[in-house]
Amino acid sequence: MPGAPQIAETVDAFHRGRFHLVQPKGRGHRAGMDAMLLASLVDAPGPIRVADLGAGAGAAGLAVAARLEQAEVTLVERSAEMIAFAAKSLALAENAAIAPRVVLIEADVTLTGRARVAAGLADDVFDHVIMNPPFNDAGDRKTPDALKAEAHAMTEGLFEGWIRTAGAIMVPGGQLSLIARPQSVAEIIDACGRRFGGLEVTPVYPRAGENAVRILVTAIKGSKARLNLRSPLLMHDDPTSHKFSAFVDDLNNGRSAYRRK
Repeated sequence: MPGAPQIAETVDAFHRGRFHLVQPKGRGHRAGMDAMLLASLVDAPGPIRVADLGAGAGAAGLAVAARLEQAEVTLVERSAEMIAFAAKSLALAENAAIAPRVVLIEADVTLTGRARVAAGLADDVFDHVIMNPPFNDAGDRKTPDALKAEAHAMTEGLFEGWIRTAGAIMVPGGQLSLIARPQSVAEIIDACGRRFGGLEVTPVYPRAGENAVRILVTAIKGSKARLNLRSPLLMHDDPTSHKFSAFVDDLNNGRSAYRRK
């Protein structure tokens, strides 16, 4: 429409150009390392059905589809604006190889029962569910960017709601994977409850001697195995450099998966 405001956006290459992502420019959440680490937690030698809950523009889900050629990915996002960006990404010629294997669902992750099923999230469908839930708590400084605030604002019981949905839509024995702040570890373990077992928690450190900034968590639906705290993942080997370690660089660029022990 003539005179309509143009939405500022960028088209960014990930995995060294294996897929491209349309993202808002100057506002909203910008995908980066968190999404790529989350995607690296998915590993399968053959066909796999993956749901990316709270997918935003779709970075993590598209990264899975780009690395695993037999993965079918469903991006679930409640923001109509962010789903629109994901749709633009799927329309790119650069993403022609993965677009037929990706489905978009505009829905609130916390829907339950019939409302969830009506939105397109049926019971016992997915082999793997990934999520990067909002991580800012009530005490954090608030951003004036409404789109970014929606993506980052944690609400009470958030992990319970998201992990409940993951458990409902996942097949028995399926894997849950998420990335979060270390401060959320107790809430995550509590939310997994009896739904998921065999939790593996990996603290992510910028460098040796520094505090963890993220945790990677995986769990198996219905497992009775006990929690396992894995060796830390160091982002940078050299304390004086911002260059990623070789393994982290492989994870970030889709050359390797971070497999369960």
